[in-house]
Amino acid sequence: MELEEMQAVWSEMSTQLEQQKKLTDKMITMMTQEKYRNRLNKVAYPEMIGAVICYTVAILILINLSKLDNWYTLLSGIITVIILLVLPIMSLGSINKMRNLDVARNSYKQTLIQYAKAKKRFQKVITASYYLGFIVMFTIMPVSSKLINGKDFFAETKSVWTLAVAIPLAITFFILFSRWVVKCYTNNISSAESLIKELEETT
Repeated sequence: MELEEMQAVWSEMSTQLEQQKKLTDKMITMMTQEKYRNRLNKVAYPEMIGAVICYTVAILILINLSKLDNWYTLLSGIITVIILLVLPIMSLGSINKMRNLDVARNSYKQTLIQYAKAKKRFQKVITASYYLGFIVMFTIMPVSSKLINGKDFFAETKSVWTLAVAIPLAITFFILFSRWVVKCYTNNISSAESLIKELEETT
């Protein structure tokens, strides 16, 4: 084989190897994108279910708003409805910012910058959700008492025992449940982030 023929063969092989590498890199990126979204879906799906519950409760309160016949029960109902309507928008909006990150098209640097911004926003939303959820836990008590039992929560003789026993239990449950949720979310988000960082090593 002459030198020119060897050079031509070598050039063709180099081109094929380069094309194969690009194809492999593209497949790895696409697989990473899929895995990344699957990780964040574990956060998004529970939030979607939560959004349905929030909107259902908010609609039920709005339909029965006329039954809240004193100022503090009515105020509690309005505060509850506002929070239940706002929370899902904040939460799902921040999650979608992370889920819709285009790992395949963006460069590694762009992906990391966009992810960092989306993650920071989500963490702020989680913190806000914690405090707003804590408020709802109290505002929904007089509302549910009035709508379910037709009774004034604060006027009942048993309310003293309810305040002394049920509320501390509710607070304890809320704190433990919130910590568990945040831990699950953090694990899935960290797992999604590690996939992005692994992408630089494999491509």
